[in-house]
Amino acid sequence: MTAGSGLLHIEAPPESLVMSGGLFHGLQLWVNLPRADKMMDPRYQDIRGGQVQLLASPDGGALLRVIAGELDGHEGPGITHTPITMIHATVRPGAEVTLPWREDFNGLAYVLAGRGTAGAERRPVHMGQTAVFGAGSALTVRADEKQDGNAPDLEVVLLGGRPIREPMAHYGPFVMNSQAELKQAFEDFQAGRLGTVPAVHGM
Repeated sequence: MTAGSGLLHIEAPPESLVMSGGLFHGLQLWVNLPRADKMMDPRYQDIRGGQVQLLASPDGGALLRVIAGELDGHEGPGITHTPITMIHATVRPGAEVTLPWREDFNGLAYVLAGRGTAGAERRPVHMGQTAVFGAGSALTVRADEKQDGNAPDLEVVLLGGRPIREPMAHYGPFVMNSQAELKQAFEDFQAGRLGTVPAVHGM
């Protein structure tokens, strides 16, 4: 979703999934827009599992889902205005994957489930933790040989992008470049000038 000039939205899992129970992940990432694009028209993308680019590591130990951006010439369906790459990786116990990474991008790994290590130094990470990578042209994650019973694999989101390096002012759900723009965003919200995103799940 691109909030742009402003829109109202609520993220919720489908009711059928809530009623049937079981474990699912919800992950909300906010990618800042450059100043020049802050007030662009809002936009929404509904990316389903079958639309992502599926890749495997050479040894078959990792399944990679390219959601947005590009990985070694393979592009995901997500469109962003700030250049980013977002990958959901499932890494089998004991397997390691090293991905080529743009040197002008920052990089991080967020662990959805399981245990493993991040980086060539093999720093330990586990569910709910984030590893921030330093400069370089590759990201490496490895799954521990033994995983917990409820998480058979290491599930990790690999994310990075080109830093914008602009001033940022934020409060609540609003992210702008200055306090004056933030004040205007609140006024627009209170005056009902924000658009809405129609529900598309289940269509």
